[in-house]
Amino acid sequence: MDSDLFSRRRAERFAQLLDEANGGRRHHVRSRADDELAALVAVSRRLTAERPDVEVDAEFRTGLRAMLVATAEREGVDAPAKTGSATGVRGSLLPAMTGRRARARGAILVGVAAGAIALSGISAASENAVPGDALYGMKRSTERAQLALASSDISRGQLFLDFARTRLDEAATVRDDRLGFSAVLDDMDADTRQGVRLLTTVAAQRSDPAALDAVDTFLSGQRRAVSGLLDRSDHADRDRTRRSLALLDAAGRRADALREAIACGLPAPAASDALGPAPTTCPGDR
Repeated sequence: MDSDLFSRRRAERFAQLLDEANGGRRHHVRSRADDELAALVAVSRRLTAERPDVEVDAEFRTGLRAMLVATAEREGVDAPAKTGSATGVRGSLLPAMTGRRARARGAILVGVAAGAIALSGISAASENAVPGDALYGMKRSTERAQLALASSDISRGQLFLDFARTRLDEAATVRDDRLGFSAVLDDMDADTRQGVRLLTTVAAQRSDPAALDAVDTFLSGQRRAVSGLLDRSDHADRDRTRRSLALLDAAGRRADALREAIACGLPAPAASDALGPAPTTCPGDR
């Protein structure tokens, strides 16, 4: 049951981590996704403890129930075990194997349900939070959870760029706070670098410029919006805004250079930096 929300392994591991966090037995395994999923576990626990006053609409409840029922049918949860002629050791192991398989499939449902409910509830409660608001930390935790659940580097890259857009909206609300304004732009630039790096890396590895389309679309709108911050009367704030514009210009040049390198058949660049692979110039351009 691989999906954009959860892969099978991530769902099972998330369910285990959530169970451990709530006092359940410890599973003596480690996963490469543990650090990423820890953010979602934290969000789930905070959602349970703080319970934001958000009403989940009937349409979401109906859709979630339908998704879980369909998943249960596909995964065979609660389905009767098939009988056969297995005897001896094989026959004695079959019930245990069936039980483990059922628990694993159940964990998938728990992971999907908990993840969907946590993200929907927290997102609704904190969607409009800005730096300084009580729910702003939850908003950022939700973003980290979304990254943990993303199914590919392309999805993660697009999410980072979406977050950079969100940081820009937040910057406009804290314009009277110089330190807050600069901090939000720092976060925005960090999200921009992460998103661009992931998407340019995918483009270079696949020798396919398709992933760069998301970068180009982002840069087009982001440049205009960031330029709108230059009308600030404070000289220091204008200088800080120009640094963000310079980063966007550098990202644009990197995307253009990668497109050219892919078009002329150059291999994936060996050199890389904060914006991803740094291609060499095509032979005809030297």
